Amino acid sequence: MSEAKPKAKIRAPKVNFETKAFWDATAQGKLNVGKCDDCGQNYYYPRPLCPFCFSDKTRLLECTGKGVIYTYSVTMGKEPYTIAYVTLDEGPTILTNIVECDFAKLAIGQKVKLVFYDTGEGSAMPMFTVA
Repeated sequence: MSEAKPKAKIRAPKVNFETKAFWDATAQGKLNVGKCDDCGQNYYYPRPLCPFCFSDKTRLLECTGKGVIYTYSVTMGKEPYTIAYVTLDEGPTILTNIVECDFAKLAIGQKVKLVFYDTGEGSAMPMFTVA
């Protein structure tokens, strides 16, 4: 995983007891999803109860940082940006930003890889760029 330098300051997330391990991992350049040991499903965002079977036998699973664009929207303006749903190789689809690429060349199904933007407050925001 790489760490990128954003054009604008990225605000740190509000961290609570349930999300602390997730955000601590981002500071180390790792993206985690939830993994249910009862039903076997992977899910995002990580939380203590499985959203599929409601089991509390869950854990964090480190992702490869690879995925494909499920859908996206480019917003043009003073600072253009792209918001997208990316389906991770591990299964879950996450809402994120696509960065550091030519937005005009993006396509649904295109492979992407993880990058992190440091918040400067002990966490980093996971985003994606073209692989």
